[in-house]
Amino acid sequence: MNATVATAVFGGFMVLTVALGLLAVRGGSGGGLAEWSVGGRSLGTVFIWVLMAGESYTSFSYLGAAGWGYNSGAPVLYVLAYMSCGYAIGYVVGPMLWAYARRHHLVGITDMVAHRYRAPWLGVAVALLATVCLLPYIQLQITGMGVVVSTISYGAISLNWGYFLAFAVTTGFVVISGLRGSAWVSVLKDILVIATLGFLAVYVPLHYFDGYGPFLHRIVAEKPQWLTFPGHASGGLGPVWFATTTIVNSLTVVIFPTTVAGYLGARNADVLRRNALYLPFYNVLLFVPMLLGMAALFVVPGLVGADSNLALFKLVVDSLPAWAVGLIGVAAALSSIVPMAVFMLVIGTMWGRSVLGALPRPGGGAAGEASGEGRLAAGGRQKLWAQLVVVVAGALALLLTYTAPDTLVRLSLISYEGMAQLVPMLLLGLVWRRLTLCAAVSGLVAGFALVCVLVFGGHDPVWGMNAGIVALAVNVAVALLVTWLGPRDRDERPDAEVLALDDAFPRDGASSRGGTVSPPASS
Repeated sequence: MNATVATAVFGGFMVLTVALGLLAVRGGSGGGLAEWSVGGRSLGTVFIWVLMAGESYTSFSYLGAAGWGYNSGAPVLYVLAYMSCGYAIGYVVGPMLWAYARRHHLVGITDMVAHRYRAPWLGVAVALLATVCLLPYIQLQITGMGVVVSTISYGAISLNWGYFLAFAVTTGFVVISGLRGSAWVSVLKDILVIATLGFLAVYVPLHYFDGYGPFLHRIVAEKPQWLTFPGHASGGLGPVWFATTTIVNSLTVVIFPTTVAGYLGARNADVLRRNALYLPFYNVLLFVPMLLGMAALFVVPGLVGADSNLALFKLVVDSLPAWAVGLIGVAAALSSIVPMAVFMLVIGTMWGRSVLGALPRPGGGAAGEASGEGRLAAGGRQKLWAQLVVVVAGALALLLTYTAPDTLVRLSLISYEGMAQLVPMLLLGLVWRRLTLCAAVSGLVAGFALVCVLVFGGHDPVWGMNAGIVALAVNVAVALLVTWLGPRDRDERPDAEVLALDDAFPRDGASSRGGTVSPPASS
């Protein structure tokens, strides 16, 4: 009976999720790739807020954060630190990237680097690198949702069917409605996340410990090592690791392709500034799974390995009625679906625009592509390629989840630290004209290679520091050295065409020079 009730609640909300995502397409104007991938650059404060909050609340919030709290304790607070610092950096970077992309009709980071360095092949290379770094996140969200579905259904739904549901539901609305569909589903997700985590924050301490006072006193008395660095059995994750991880992740999150997709979907730059102010308040809820993971130490002791990620759900299934279990499971499942949707959409956009969509059409010519009808046709063709890649990327992650689950999990070790190596190429390149193509690529190769050596060689942390920041320092050093000693680029374009400085603080579409930013192309 419990399995039937919980599964019925879950199934009903999954149908609602698909319907909501598909209905979102009615809010768009049809259009091409820009409408599908960045919502026609028309999303307001609420939609941008809930969409970018998906970066904060993934399946990690319910599984990984609680598991880290259960296993290690204090080091898990790095998540709150880097995301809050990232929002502060995003207050400046978000509007800058938004204005640059809008002025030059760009839809992602691959477009930006290709335009900045006048090198279409660089967009292809960045698309390949970003795909390697993003694909593991799709697989991890599929895995996370499978675990959630199997747990809240009391085992009635197997892991394999849970994996398939994650793929099917996400692909069902993303292919059709794109970023706008993800934003609409995010509204439902955030309502459930706030409600369920707010309830659990009160219920669990009262139910198991008679309140927060007895709960915290018990942690201090029996588990004090969970409250200090380096935590318990955390492998040396001390204050230096915490500080360096916060720095490198806060820089990376602002140029992460999924974050940039949120930036570019905004109606204007002020939406992004308001969003950067509001999002840190939402992150306060992340304390809940972290604390409840530590509460599970006393309720369900002895969880080891991957089972520790179920610490929060063990409490939920143990103490709540089936309908409540199903509702909390829906919130956790949507926390997998929304970020997975954006990951898939971003991979599709990069390949549809910079790789497959850049291939010349048989019988077409440059003149035809440059005309208004040519741009419309090109935009439609790029959108079709992007939608196809979304399905392929999701299916590949699903297949590897079934057949080789450890392959992408191992690649995920370098995801954030690998993406960090794009920071100099993108951000430094958009504010400093002297950074040459040769220097940017040399720094990227050096930094990414060092990350791979350190991470896969078992040297992360290195000297107590996050390996990503060591590689990023080498990246910047190599880029500066090659810029000063290497060949100079001959780029005759004016600064306004190359750099984003003039648009760093546009207000409602107006540039700092008093002009207006040109509207995006119809594609």
